[in-house]
Amino acid sequence: QGTKLGIPALCDYLLLIKRNNAKVAVLGAAGGIGQPLSLLLKNSPLVSQLTLYDIAHTPGVAADLSHIETRAQVTGHIGPDQLGAALKGCEVVVIPAGVPRKPGMTRDDLFNTNASIVATLTDACARNCPEAMLCIISNPVNSTVPIASEVLKKHGVYNPNRVFGVTTLDIVRANTFVAELKGLDPARVNVPVVGGHAGKTIIPLISQCTPKVEFPVDTLTALTGRIQEAGTEVVKAKAGAGSATLSMAYAGARFTFSLLDAMNGKEGVVECSFVRSEETECKYFSTPLLLGKHGIEKNLGLGKLSAFEEKLVADAMGELKGSIKKGEDFVLNMK
Repeated sequence: QGTKLGIPALCDYLLLIKRNNAKVAVLGAAGGIGQPLSLLLKNSPLVSQLTLYDIAHTPGVAADLSHIETRAQVTGHIGPDQLGAALKGCEVVVIPAGVPRKPGMTRDDLFNTNASIVATLTDACARNCPEAMLCIISNPVNSTVPIASEVLKKHGVYNPNRVFGVTTLDIVRANTFVAELKGLDPARVNVPVVGGHAGKTIIPLISQCTPKVEFPVDTLTALTGRIQEAGTEVVKAKAGAGSATLSMAYAGARFTFSLLDAMNGKEGVVECSFVRSEETECKYFSTPLLLGKHGIEKNLGLGKLSAFEEKLVADAMGELKGSIKKGEDFVLNMK
């Protein structure tokens, strides 16, 4: 804008431009989560290319988003024939594809449809962008993350530091509900949520909340239950018209932005995510992770748990192991 940049400032500027040149794909971009998620990604200076894929309606979504006055270039890809083109050169792939939960449906009911979708999409990622970070939103996450991992293993391109089950919505909800009860600004509340991403496998660590908060046992029990069943709260409120889409899109974008920041060299970026883990007896487990240029830099583990939280972890193990095995067996038995 007519100002003269010194050499150091120019170098910083060029580095910033280079860093903020991420190519990000959204698979399932025309759906209830995919559209608002794509809107949030289009609005970010961290994204320079946004490729949208779905089995229908993607050209329209892409055309609509392409009119927004931010620099990310948007392309729409439709159907299996165009999936490879959507993924070529992508550094981050976000996968919200699949069917949503409807009233009366368990996450297991979603399994057969969404398992096939995630397996197919991960297969395409293995072929077209084997180094990309994979952020899996498609439920049931407790099974779809093991599915993606096993598919990548079949191709010989599995890197456990680059495959994430996006559980951020559980943290977002925990932060909101704690803030409501304590009259705090939710943007300043941070509750780690560990375990998995369904029902009793969702374990909010209220004892590790910042700022420090305390609740009577009955309130803590009710609050934990509300966080665990918050998805069902939305499904019921929408009365058959879908599940959590807008809050999930927000949470998916939050996780993606954290990952992009870390990939760009920002230090101290921590998010919880459901990943391959040695922290418990479960092969996959969500804990706070320090993110870096190559994905997971360090698993920060469970930290100190209260007796209440220790029991929650113990109670979740059986269900979590079953869901993980179900995902692994699905790939094992695939034609």
